[in-house]
Amino acid sequence: MDPSTSLLEIRIRFCETDLMGVVHHANHLVYFEAGRVDWLRRRGITFADWARQGIHIAVIDASVRYSKPVFFDDLIVVETSLAALRSYSVVFSYVMRRGEEQLAEGSTRLACVDTHQKLRPIPPDVVRALRSPELPGSPSGAPGT
Repeated sequence: MDPSTSLLEIRIRFCETDLMGVVHHANHLVYFEAGRVDWLRRRGITFADWARQGIHIAVIDASVRYSKPVFFDDLIVVETSLAALRSYSVVFSYVMRRGEEQLAEGSTRLACVDTHQKLRPIPPDVVRALRSPELPGSPSGAPGT
């Protein structure tokens, strides 16, 4: 697997579905966020640590392309990858799958801001962490591990 990619398994809960038992479209962004937070954690990064340093990354763009419906109790995998790293922003891409079947894909662009929501460059230590592979001892990323 590409070192810039991590996998996260998610079991779909009943409360995330509509009357037909299909996942509400807005929840795909929630799954992408879970994938992104897990991707960061596997590299030793937490939003809490960044916040204590006055570093925040705010979503400024999000897109989702839906391919197939997702249902209650499905076990899905969210594949999260670092797609672009710029001076002031980062782009993550996502693919949701049920087994080999692609369900959705999307991306989010996040801007680095300070505690006053002013744009700031991504600090060098954060850039290094974002470019790093998963830390030894973090889950392998393989579903079911």
